[in-house]
Amino acid sequence: MYGAVIISATGRNQVLIENYKGIIEYTNEKIRVQTKNCQVTVAGKRLMIEYYTNEEMKITGFIQGILYDS
Repeated sequence: MYGAVIISATGRNQVLIENYKGIIEYTNEKIRVQTKNCQVTVAGKRLMIEYYTNEEMKITGFIQGILYDS
């Protein structure tokens, strides 16, 4: 589906989110982003946004879970 969020997890230490609209919440334990159709929450410890552009975002840290909220 064109414009759908794409989430790629590499192990437990890195998540790449593509096609997001904005950052809603950013703490050491939770990063929540808005996508076209839902909100995505990355939960863990020592989370950090390593970089972000208009198209993608790279989150690093100890990833404990990824949650989709409609």
